[in-house]
Amino acid sequence: MSDLGKRAMIMAAGFGQRMRPLTNGKPKPLVEVAGKPLIDYGLEHLSDAGCDLAVVNVHYLPDQIEAWARRHSSPRIVISDERGELLDTGGGILKALPLLGEAPFFVVNSDSIWIDSGKPALERLIARWDDRRMDCLLLLCHPERTIGYDGRGDFLIDAEGRLTGRPKPGETGLAYIGAYLVHPRLFANVRLSKFSMNLLWDRAIAERRLYGIEHEGQWLHVGTPDAIPLAERALGA
Repeated sequence: MSDLGKRAMIMAAGFGQRMRPLTNGKPKPLVEVAGKPLIDYGLEHLSDAGCDLAVVNVHYLPDQIEAWARRHSSPRIVISDERGELLDTGGGILKALPLLGEAPFFVVNSDSIWIDSGKPALERLIARWDDRRMDCLLLLCHPERTIGYDGRGDFLIDAEGRLTGRPKPGETGLAYIGAYLVHPRLFANVRLSKFSMNLLWDRAIAERRLYGIEHEGQWLHVGTPDAIPLAERALGA
């Protein structure tokens, strides 16, 4: 599948409420960590993985994101305008589907920072993709290899990499760290315009077509201002 991972969606439309006061006049993707906007970290991973086009959705303070996009050319950036209504994680991708082509594409959260160890994570996603068995392949991380994250994980995974459900009280799973490959067919027959990707992930779990790989490096969870110095220390800044 020659177009696998050649296009991507960067989720950049949210309000960043937990990052206040830094987001009172600036969208969260442009908050700087180690002298660089959060969104640049994911964009650089995509460029390194050979992505040609990135669709970036905008809602909160969209002019600032558009100005940022004009300063970048690799990958080429196209704006998906959600000024009228914030469509949530699933609805934002559904709106942008005509720009994303027919092959599996990356989705990257604009505030996700991960440090690779060995083969880059996005290349590992491409190598692991099995079109016959998967509709979506998530990048996950064990909580012990995260910084700024205090959860118990989001998904349970079996020996084949299939995601089987959510951790119950007392169980530890793997944390979703803001990047995945997804086939456009996962959005087929969706009648909603505004919805969370959790709706489609739960459907894919039920159909045994949601998979994941465990990240081999670190994930830096930069959700609040207090997490920024922790992330900068991990990045050696």
